[in-house]
Amino acid sequence: MKNKILVVGGAGYIGSHVVKLLGEDGYEILILDNLSTGNKEAITYGELIVGELADGKLLDSIFMEHKIDAVMHFAGSIVVPESVEKPLEYYKNNTANALLLLQKCKEHKVENFIFSSTAAVYGEGANRPVKENDPVNPINPYGRSKLMVEWMLEDISKAWEDFNYITLRYFNVAGADPDGRIGQSSPICTHLIKRAALTALGKIDELQVFGTDYDTTDGTCIRDYIHITDLSQAHLDALAYLIKEKKSHVLNCGYGVGHSVNEVVATMKEVSGVDFKANPADRRAGDPPFLMSNPEKIKSLLGWIPKYDSLNFMVESALNWEKHLHKR
Repeated sequence: MKNKILVVGGAGYIGSHVVKLLGEDGYEILILDNLSTGNKEAITYGELIVGELADGKLLDSIFMEHKIDAVMHFAGSIVVPESVEKPLEYYKNNTANALLLLQKCKEHKVENFIFSSTAAVYGEGANRPVKENDPVNPINPYGRSKLMVEWMLEDISKAWEDFNYITLRYFNVAGADPDGRIGQSSPICTHLIKRAALTALGKIDELQVFGTDYDTTDGTCIRDYIHITDLSQAHLDALAYLIKEKKSHVLNCGYGVGHSVNEVVATMKEVSGVDFKANPADRRAGDPPFLMSNPEKIKSLLGWIPKYDSLNFMVESALNWEKHLHKR
């Protein structure tokens, strides 16, 4: 049996896909999730504990009852416009709860930590792929709440002997498990590709394109989309590196390829065969016009090799998952 991993937020979209790969690779898995956006059906391996990350006594009992070798932290709020409207909720859930988790890791001598961060820490970024050492300047509370945790990890790793971490800065995660077992099932539907799939299936009347007057090739936002399974594999590669090398790093998770909103919409129409409505709408608060990764560091450091770096495949797997969901 391999190491025992505590996956916080392991019933959610990204966490559940990572749990699946961990289980297939033979890791022992313990999952903590309050099921506010995750669901039990998404858990394919491991033991689920339903509870709140803010519950310090629960965390103590988990660490005392189980020999945890590493923590993967996915639990957090992720909707950018909501963070603008409800900043305190984001600082509480994303930052304060992460601080408590880190305190418990110190008390119980857990030395390895993998953090789910975001490309939103770059803010407006630049009109080129961003590198990990580029300036960070988040423009919304979501990005700021995540960056605060990154700073905590950096400071803690310098102060605590034997504590090491890897922060993974996600770009736009999309698609579903190629095996069709799990996908994005969150009741909060904000991701473009998921909403486009739901519109193609007639579950949403029309798709809103938030902002068509940006300074980009077609006036819509450009993003770096990464398939959920490639992102999940990055976590396993990061875990293996962290346990072996005991060195902390911050890594971008993307393909280094940008696609505009209009391009994604056109791809969904092509893959689905449905010419659904996609209408212009006002810009959303906190959306930068261009955000694309330079992924060379994660490839060279971890040997990470993407397998599903195709917009068509991401769109097709997401559409197939929505078809599956709506057959239930």
